[in-house]
This record gives sequence, structure tokens and C-alpha cells, in this order.
Amino acid sequence: MLIRFTAALMACAALACAQQEYDLVVYGATAGGVTTAISGARKGLKTVLLEPRNHVGGMATGGLSRTDVGRREVIGGLALEFYYRVGEKYEMRRFNNPAAWFYEPKVGEAVMREWLKEAGVTLLFNHRLKEKSGVRKTGTRVTEIMMENGAVFRGKVFADCSYEGDLMAQAGISYTFGRESSAQYGESLAGFRDRTPFHQFMVDVSPYGADGKLLPEVGPGPSGKPGEADKRIQAYNFRVIATNVPSNRLPWPKPEGYDPARYELLARLVQAMEKKLGRPQVFHELTLIAPIPNGKADFNNQGAFSTDYIGKNYGYPDGSYAERERIWKEHVGYVQGFYYFLATDPRIPKSLQDEVNSWGLPKDEFLDTGHWPHQLYVREARRMIGEFVVTQKDLQTERTKPDVIGMGSYNSDSHNVQRFVNARGFAENEGDMQVPVLPYQIPFRVMLPKRAEASNVLVPVCFSASHVAYSSLRMEPQYMIIGHAAGIAAAMAVKSGVPVQQISVPDLQKTLKSEGAVFRYEQSEQHDAFDWLRRSLAPKGIERVNREM
Repeated sequence: MLIRFTAALMACAALACAQQEYDLVVYGATAGGVTTAISGARKGLKTVLLEPRNHVGGMATGGLSRTDVGRREVIGGLALEFYYRVGEKYEMRRFNNPAAWFYEPKVGEAVMREWLKEAGVTLLFNHRLKEKSGVRKTGTRVTEIMMENGAVFRGKVFADCSYEGDLMAQAGISYTFGRESSAQYGESLAGFRDRTPFHQFMVDVSPYGADGKLLPEVGPGPSGKPGEADKRIQAYNFRVIATNVPSNRLPWPKPEGYDPARYELLARLVQAMEKKLGRPQVFHELTLIAPIPNGKADFNNQGAFSTDYIGKNYGYPDGSYAERERIWKEHVGYVQGFYYFLATDPRIPKSLQDEVNSWGLPKDEFLDTGHWPHQLYVREARRMIGEFVVTQKDLQTERTKPDVIGMGSYNSDSHNVQRFVNARGFAENEGDMQVPVLPYQIPFRVMLPKRAEASNVLVPVCFSASHVAYSSLRMEPQYMIIGHAAGIAAAMAVKSGVPVQQISVPDLQKTLKSEGAVFRYEQSEQHDAFDWLRRSLAPKGIERVNREM
């Protein structure tokens, strides 16, 4: 009995040590999570940033180094401060441009770590939310969240800044994933798309093998009619960082279980395109190559068969941790195999193969993950259904908002969601959407759950938007812009003791404007943002840059 009592006391003591109290608990150290935490900490909140893995920045430091800026004039506040700080690392003042929009992942992550430390944020790695039972609520308030390692974090306000939205989901906040129908929100771009002109097969390629069976990476056929809803997800990939500097270059890795047969459709496409063009393709026609500093480039999807692993992520948004890990590893194998196939298979023209082999993984990036990016590009997973849902009209015709917190301007951009055999018997992709937009205002409501569901939770990443609207808003600068507002809103809610839905929006906007946020697409707005940066960063030893800008 004494032994049991002593053991119980020790367990209670351990639990007490594991329980931690914070004003603001941020889950997910994506770029949006970083700015949420910094913004809250700068407003005096005791802030913790919990990251399930062991890096900060998400895609902004995990391979997406060719920033999707859209109109850079609409990027202000903490988002602009990040690119400004990165620019200082590269001494961008030499080029009369104080911000670095394209940068090396290791530099971006170093900036974010320094930034978090400077703000006084407690940063904890390898803290993943306990699966299924990690959130506790009293009424509409989340009171604490529990990690797999036993740690418990109590907070006054919680922000789910993960790409997956697990805290949001466990908190009982409404969400969806996949594509809405055109009828649901009156969106012409929604649902199954009957025409997908980009990243499409420009030649007829048979999807059948000699045995009459479908080749790998092809589905049997489309299901649905134009505009119909489905639960398909736009393709994920890895934004690979490569280099053509021999002294820093490693050869393309051969993935475990590599089978060239899975790339038979790619081989046929390459051969057919050579006939169509009258020449072998160049590497840039098979993967988008965006140069970044020091002889490196950000490689992305390009064309009908590239690094997007089309149709193989449907189980990710609502999947278990084990299911997501399986999907993650399958994406590693597919993308590594894609480059290895181009680099080694005898069916690839020699000129193309030589070009592929002039590139490789850099020795000085992603040191703890075999020089492979540490973040899967989760372009879209869960999306919250708040009291206000941003839809197509908010990007195109109703572009101003009374509760504006920032701006977006990138295309409505969804990658393909499936590959199938079309009515003529050839391979075809479906789902790509690339529709230009004019700069539009982002409403504060985008991150607010329904009041009856949660009163102290903010969702800056899996925010409330349709698939069509999310396809534009999902860019890393916008995550950071929304995160900036989230941190200030959290501080206002804590200090006034009200639900996050009831803070003073005019006061929020006034604070954001004083910190360089951009609400209008005008050159003077970003001039104001840079003025704020000069004033706020000068005391931190950046006077030299300020004088020379």
C-alpha cells in the first residue's frame, strides 16, 4: 500500500511539473505560427510555441524559398519584417532592395530562430498534440492541451497554426476539406473542373501497359460532373532545394524500394514531347527551377508529370498520425524517384540527363534530414468553417472588408487533384486552377471560429475559406500577415477578458497600422511599412542598413 501511495505521489508530482501556464499557446511553428507567437509576445503575453517536429518556419524554411509574393506592395507588418531581416543577412542594401524574397532555407530558419529568441517566445520542439484526446474544454473555452510526451499546457488563448488543424478539430470547431460544389457558395471555379489547361498533357500518351492494365500513377477515370463537390485534395510535393555548384553538390538519391516501372508514363511523355518539339526537353520543362542565392534553386512542379504526387494525399487531412506518416514517406519516395529516374534511366535523352545530373542536393542544407526538405508541402488540408467563410467573390468582386487586417494578391492557385483516363483513352490531369486576382483585403473574421464552438481559439492557417479562396490565401506571406493580427488579437482578448470574437476591431487595426500592416494597394502603404521597420529595428543594430536604404 505504501509503495502504491508513493508511486501515486511521484506521478502527481511529475504531472504538476509537466503542467505549464501561458497567456498564449501557439501550436505549430509554421511561418504563421512564428508571427503569431512573436506578435503576442511583443504585446506582453507569456507565449509558448509548440512544434510537433524539430524545425521552425514550415514551408517558408522547408524548401519554398521562391516566395509566392503576388504583388509585393501588399506585404507589410511582420511578414515584411521577416523578408527584411533575411535581406539584412544578404546585405540586400547593395542592390537597392531591402527585402530578400528568395533565400536559402538555412538562412530563413536562422532568422526565425533569432527572431523568436529576441521576442522572448518559449520554443519547444517535438511536442505533438496527443491524438484524439489532446484538448480539454470548459464550455466554449479551451483550458489546456496535452502532448504525446505528457506535457500539459494551459492557456488563456490558443492559436492553431499547424497545416493540419488538429487542435482546431479536437476543440470541436467545424471544418471541411476537399472541394465545395459551385452551388454551395455560388463559385464558378468550385468543384470538379471540366477544363484544366495548365500542367496538362500536351500530347496524347497511352496510360496502358502491354498487358492492358493501367500504368502506375493513373486512375481509371473521373467521377463527377463539372462543379460537383468532392473530397479530393490538391496535390502535395516537396519543394526540393538543389545546387549546380559541384563542390556543394550531392547526387540525386535513389529512394528505398525504387522501381523505374512506376515512371513509365513519364518516359512515354518525354519521348512524345521530343517528337512534338523536334528536340529533347530541357530540365526546366519538367521541374520549375527558381534560382536562389549561392548557386541553389527551389525546384517545384512543372508540367503534366512532375513532382506533384497527384491523387495520393486524400487521406491526409483527416488521417491518423500513422496514416499521415505513411503518406509523407510515400511522397518522399515518389519525388526522389522522379529525379533519380530522370538522372539515370536510359530512356531519358542524354542532353536532358546531363542537365539533370548537373544538379543535386546541397551539402549545406537540411543537415538532419539527409539534405532533403524537412517539410512536406501540405498545400491544403482541413479548412475551418467559421461564422464567415471567405469565398471566390471576396477575391474578385467584394474585395474590401470593414475588418481588414492585411491583403492578399496571389492567383487563385490550386494544383491538380487527379490523373485519369479520358474519354479518348489517354492520360489527363484534372483540378488545376490558375486565375489572376486583383489585390483584396483579408478580414479578421477569417481566423475566428463560430462563437458557440470556441471563444478563445484563433486559426491563422487552416482558416475559414472555401477551396477556391484558400487557393489564393494559402501563401506563406499571408499566413504571416494573419498571424501578426492573431497575436495582437490574443493580447487584446487576454487583457480585456473577452472572447476573441469580441475584441475591438478598430483598435486591432490601429495597432496593426502602427506596426506596418498594409490595408490598401498603394505604394505609399509599403513606404509606411518600411518606415516602421526603420524605426523599430534601428535600436537593434541595423542602423547601417537604414542609412544606406
